[in-house]
Amino acid sequence: MALIRIEPVRDERTGRYFLEIYNPHDAPVPFVTTQPRYASATAAETDLVAILAATASSAG
Repeated sequence: MALIRIEPVRDERTGRYFLEIYNPHDAPVPFVTTQPRYASATAAETDLVAILAATASSAG
């Protein structure tokens, strides 16, 4: 099973949070980075979980 690492990061310019997603989990640089659009780190992580859950439930 593949593992990824997700890290919320605060954007100093906007004060909002974005996510860095690492694949594999121990990669030195992010595989993908989102836009800084979240008001908190928790909101960023919650949104990602919701996206993954929706995608998983509609697959197959």
